[in-house]
Amino acid sequence: MSEAFLELGSRAPALTQGPDPWKSKLLTLGGDHSVALPALRALNQIHGGPIAVLHFDAHLDTWNPAKYPSAWESAQSDFNHGSMFWIASNEGLILNGSSVHAGLRTRLTGDDWADYDDDERQGFLRISSDDIDDFGTKGIVEMILERIGTETPTYLSIDIDVIDPGLCPGTGTPEPGGWTSRELIRIIRGLEALNVVGADIVEVAPAYDGTGEQTALTAAQLAFEILTSWVGRGMKKAEKVKLGKTEQERDEL
Repeated sequence: MSEAFLELGSRAPALTQGPDPWKSKLLTLGGDHSVALPALRALNQIHGGPIAVLHFDAHLDTWNPAKYPSAWESAQSDFNHGSMFWIASNEGLILNGSSVHAGLRTRLTGDDWADYDDDERQGFLRISSDDIDDFGTKGIVEMILERIGTETPTYLSIDIDVIDPGLCPGTGTPEPGGWTSRELIRIIRGLEALNVVGADIVEVAPAYDGTGEQTALTAAQLAFEILTSWVGRGMKKAEKVKLGKTEQERDEL
């Protein structure tokens, strides 16, 4: 999958004008969250360095594989949907100190804070699900933008279980107490200024969805929001390029 992502991400986009090189963006729809690892491997090569991660999820997903339960311990079982960011961090793919978890309400693997210690060593800021009650969607947006900035290449990863299972039941690891779909959409819209170079929407499990397919509908809407945010940011960037050319022409005259 890393090779496939690399091939897709290396293709020239339709719009290539401007002082900064325009690069293709990757949007993945799934399935298992472990797909984020090959995407980050590809983006690391495409952008020439580590990528900040904005991770919406009920769970950390930075767990050391040794702590993650497995009936068959092996190198293959170490790579799973709860350890992919730990692996990515150890491979130097994640920009330490500029990444964020949002919507957390996870259980820990032990009776101490070792999971959080591991997470902090990987450079993540943790925003809990409850924080939205204190800061609102605007406050969450501000915390994320302050942490990541607007120019850092960023991978946006959305596990659908960040949303409360009462609204999105179609997922394999539901956790009560999550955000509403409206809250998450509002936050995504507020983050258009981020330099998102790749994204995923994952852990959608149609077999567990309701008869109205509300989980799938929410995931589709989130994909629409990401795509339109890319268009919006790109239009603003193109307008700046256009204005810069106009000013240069005026100076020459």
